[in-house]
Amino acid sequence: MSTHYSAELLPKEKVFRDPVHDYIHIQYRIIMDLINTPEFQRLRRIKQLGTSSYTFHGAEHSRFNHSLGVYEIARRICDKFVRNYPSKEPGDGLWDDRERLVTLCAALLHDIGHGPFSHTFEKIFDTDHEAITIEIITSPDTEINRILQQIGPDFPNQVAAVIAKTYDNPQVVQLISSQIDADRMDYLLRDAYYSGVTYGNFDLTRILRVIRPYEHGIAFDISGMHAVEDYIVSRYQMYMQIYFHPVSRGMEVVLSHLLKRAKDVYLDEEAEFRHTATFLTPFFKQTWTLKDYLRLDDGVLTTYFNHWLDEKDPILNDLAHRFVNRHPFKSVRYTKGRDDATLERMSTLIERMGFNRDYYTAVNNSYDLPYDLYRPYQATTRTQIELVQKNGSFLELSQASSIVSALTGKVRGDERFYFPREITHSDEEAGINLFESLSQEFSTFFENDEILPTQQTGGTL
Repeated sequence: MSTHYSAELLPKEKVFRDPVHDYIHIQYRIIMDLINTPEFQRLRRIKQLGTSSYTFHGAEHSRFNHSLGVYEIARRICDKFVRNYPSKEPGDGLWDDRERLVTLCAALLHDIGHGPFSHTFEKIFDTDHEAITIEIITSPDTEINRILQQIGPDFPNQVAAVIAKTYDNPQVVQLISSQIDADRMDYLLRDAYYSGVTYGNFDLTRILRVIRPYEHGIAFDISGMHAVEDYIVSRYQMYMQIYFHPVSRGMEVVLSHLLKRAKDVYLDEEAEFRHTATFLTPFFKQTWTLKDYLRLDDGVLTTYFNHWLDEKDPILNDLAHRFVNRHPFKSVRYTKGRDDATLERMSTLIERMGFNRDYYTAVNNSYDLPYDLYRPYQATTRTQIELVQKNGSFLELSQASSIVSALTGKVRGDERFYFPREITHSDEEAGINLFESLSQEFSTFFENDEILPTQQTGGTL
């Protein structure tokens, strides 16, 4: 069972001016203290969208302002709940405002464990940002933990339990992590704003008007179904047009190979590594600690990438040049099974033209499930979106919305084969002819493959 704690209010409310939410209101001293910790300030130096800024140049926003946005949405929901759905007695399924503090802290800190170029970094160095988030919150070595401890000895564990989805109040957990939560609502609006697109826009005001607590989590008045429906479609469009953009993924592949090559060169006793990349050394050796992790941010890695422009290793040098100066790999859609033989012949051709296939080719897949309903027979289940009808009964969203029904349970995305762009401009006539003949065996010709997404999104090739 959770223990409820209270916190000191600030003498006067403080605000952050925000382009998405106008004002972000800070009312509790603990929230202000958490924002001022070194661990939270580090998020200013980590981009929210990683390599997407190489396609959508405005997408330079950080995990810091996203985290503030998630906090603000959670705060507004708490205000709405305590005004319209206050609990009268234990177990009535309404909102117990003693849960406000743990909700706000979890919302603010939900991304505290993200590292530089988060998801790419995780794959190369086998880190887990969610596990690290929990460690930052619960470790006595962090300032975050020391501030949370001031509320109560078990308070850090309660905040961590919300992140881990093991907290005993499902309303709190679903406000932070579900198919429609404060986290997703903020990043869709924020990423759309900074990317310069309109796909992620939805009626947040209306959703906050119709959201309500119930015994098993959160639900929405059926009168607001179209606002929720719009949110699902917006999320689908953002994944297809922004998050899965082939050029952003081309830069992600270059980054992944760059970090992999740096690790391989460092671990090769016969190779010369002129710049030691001190802060990355524990990750090369797999001996890193939480303190090592918290020293990293996008700026630290970018500095090392610039150092590696002068490395003697030709692959490391070249990949650093491609990433620093924005030369993404080109791609063609690939269907596993059907195109395997063609992919192997293309990889062999690329190798014959002087490129090491381990560092200059890759298969990258990006898939998302826009929405799904609860399936109790599956190993991992999702919390479905519930609509509350006028008679008080519940209706699952896809049963009421034909648009959402068309997306329900359907995985969207694609798999792509990435390779150096200059291969298509090779001076070797035989190479050109062979490459073109092989590329035509794919379901979509590579010459046209990148044009359509770019026309749709306005990103850069």
